[in-house]
Amino acid sequence: MGVIIMNFYTTGKFAAKAGVTERTLRYYDKIGLLKPKKNEENSYRLYSDDDLILLQKILLFKSLGFSLDEIRYLIHDNTEIEKSLEVQKKLVKQKISYYTKIYDSLSYTSRLLKNDSNSLDHLMETIHLLSKQDSLAEQYKNANNLNVRIELHEKYSTNPVKWFDWLYDNIDFSKINSLLEVGCGNGQLWKNKRKDIRNREIFLTDISDGMLEDAKQNLNDNFSYFVVNCENIPFKTNFFDAVIANHVLFYLNDLNQGLSEIQRVLKENGVFYSTTYSKNHMREINELVKEFNSNIYLSEQPLYHKFGLENGESILKQFFKTVKCHIYKDYLDIDDAKAIVDYILSCHGNQEILLEHYEDFFEFVESRIKQEGSIRITKEACLFVCEN
Repeated sequence: MGVIIMNFYTTGKFAAKAGVTERTLRYYDKIGLLKPKKNEENSYRLYSDDDLILLQKILLFKSLGFSLDEIRYLIHDNTEIEKSLEVQKKLVKQKISYYTKIYDSLSYTSRLLKNDSNSLDHLMETIHLLSKQDSLAEQYKNANNLNVRIELHEKYSTNPVKWFDWLYDNIDFSKINSLLEVGCGNGQLWKNKRKDIRNREIFLTDISDGMLEDAKQNLNDNFSYFVVNCENIPFKTNFFDAVIANHVLFYLNDLNQGLSEIQRVLKENGVFYSTTYSKNHMREINELVKEFNSNIYLSEQPLYHKFGLENGESILKQFFKTVKCHIYKDYLDIDDAKAIVDYILSCHGNQEILLEHYEDFFEFVESRIKQEGSIRITKEACLFVCEN
């Protein structure tokens, strides 16, 4: 196998090679988006071939309408170029689909106006499409964050029975003809599962268009997909044999309203499957971050405070006649600093300030792994099985 030679470029040569201005590069350097390395011998600031790959990602995200603050967050998601390019291709495809829908909507309205001058009402469809533009970046970020978290657990969990398999096996399908999952995410619960569900009505819902698109790509036509807010479920009363909310309830703005809606759409004696975490879940991650910077929090309010193992049963008993709790224990054994850093950046708190000190934090985590061989992280989650 040949030796890969890394090329280095001065700011001027790099700008010329990439087709950007030196002013742009200096600005990206200033805000920490693309920082060249300093040659210790002559203090020249040099860019590498790796920086060329990073610049390509920055410019692509910028052309797709992402802000520089959003790009700062996104560019650290993948280091493998093949994987990164696949993610970028998927995003460009989504953007093409988005603008194709706008074009078709405008063309349809234009045709109608030739025959009816009062057909401006059809522009509402275009307005609704255009209003989604600002949410595309957020949808992409949420989907990417979810994938990062799932991949970490899939790769480093030590329990031989993976979480989604364990949850799936605890669902009693023998009594289910109609099922609703709220907050289905990318449909991970239903991927590569054994039971025949073709003769059942299964509705997968999420508040995010982007998540549902990922679910459709990952699954098949055996499911029905709807954008739904769990606090306002658009199905009739007593409709479902079962409802699933996998790590969802602690995100609701109004937990009581969400549970009231779930209880309403369940049939009498229907079953609600709800999962959450304990206060010990992933605690070592939080301790690691606090050790680096005590001002960082990974969640504005710990999720288990709102709905967790410790208080979940008492909350659910206000809505359901029986509540049984099943504990899932596991731990992660992680020897890859990037996997930990990516997970931390995928959380819901103020951890994005770590991007200002990304290299320092990465080295901090890497040195801890070198000292200890790996970082062990506690996992403790549970499933509440509730009868209506």
